[in-house]
Amino acid sequence: MATKTAKPNIQIDDLVREMTDDEYADYQARKVEAVARETEATARIDARISGLAKLAKLGLTQAEIESL
Repeated sequence: MATKTAKPNIQIDDLVREMTDDEYADYQARKVEAVARETEATARIDARISGLAKLAKLGLTQAEIESL
């Protein structure tokens, strides 16, 4: 016999209830999107830091790097 996994609760005004299947699917999709956005932002930051380090390694001063 398969066991049913409880879905998170949701509160709307004073009513607290378990999420419907559609709400839970939307919730899961939003979690995946949030992780993707965070991963993308981290990659952009890492690329910028790497680029700035390469410019410094080429001999550019901090002032020159900041002007770019």
